[in-house]
Amino acid sequence: MDAILLQILNGLDKGSAYALIALGLTLIFGTLGVVNFAHGALFMIGAFCTVTFNNLLSFKRVTLSDTELSPWGTPLEIQVPYVELWFGEFGATMIDYSVFWSILFAIPVMLLVGIVMERGLIKHFYKRPHADQILVTFGLAIVLQEVIKSVYGANPIPQPAPEAFVGSIDVGALVGMAENAVIYPIWRLVYFLFAGVVIGGIFAFLRYTTFGMVVRAGMADRETVGLLGINIDKRFTAMFGLASVVTGLAGVMYTPILSPNYHMGMDFLVLCFVVVVVGGMGSLTGAVAAGFLLGILQSFASMPEVKDFLFGFSIDQVIIYLVAVIILLTRPRGLMGRKGVMET
Repeated sequence: MDAILLQILNGLDKGSAYALIALGLTLIFGTLGVVNFAHGALFMIGAFCTVTFNNLLSFKRVTLSDTELSPWGTPLEIQVPYVELWFGEFGATMIDYSVFWSILFAIPVMLLVGIVMERGLIKHFYKRPHADQILVTFGLAIVLQEVIKSVYGANPIPQPAPEAFVGSIDVGALVGMAENAVIYPIWRLVYFLFAGVVIGGIFAFLRYTTFGMVVRAGMADRETVGLLGINIDKRFTAMFGLASVVTGLAGVMYTPILSPNYHMGMDFLVLCFVVVVVGGMGSLTGAVAAGFLLGILQSFASMPEVKDFLFGFSIDQVIIYLVAVIILLTRPRGLMGRKGVMET
């Protein structure tokens, strides 16, 4: 039972990232009908929002000590972040919790990036074939990736979790199992809870707000909504920005788990497109469900017992694609996709 619980937790951890990115992808495809291969770049930009904000908070004033000397006999340099000089203990707390503060920084940045991307490029390809959309957005992703590489370098940049969330927690003891049976990193649990809050917020927004209801109606029948005098294009642009924010926040909170690097967007992109296909193109519920389902399957596939059963072969890197092949052969529209989508 302890091994099963551990793999479920690992699966929920991976599935949280898959679900958040796939949710953003589905919001864009469901509203605009655009296959956005630059979506992984939004995840990467969100992660580097954390890097940028942390660098801003860590900007230091350098002074020379009057009493202390370095090993070379020169006055010792004293470096104090300006945030601590200005705000004292609160400034030190801001630096420690920079990942959480980065959320406030990332939201307007990702919203702006999404709107500029949609208005400046994507809108010109609404009525073009999906092949054209894939080519142009994939090219955009490569450009953004190279920009990040040139600015931040090619090496990963570690981002620490807040000190209060460093370490592990005895999850097994919390659910009535033996002590020390299942020890799990605290930040990964925080990420799972964060993903749940964001996903719940998006579904509540679409279901219970007037704006969300109009968007859902536009997803079902865009022409009719337009005939009612509603400027659905502006609302869809806002949805592109919202999808960018969701994906960017997924990247922000993932930085203590995976150090930001310039190719992390591409690493997640293909996997999350597979998640969207399995869940059903255009189905928000399907994207979230498939994200968690495939994350758990991938986690169980990595167990040593599974590898031994398969005579030493490891399938944790291909299990998602195997499931996708089975789904496409038996149910082309996906687990929760609308009838007729992706079907001939």
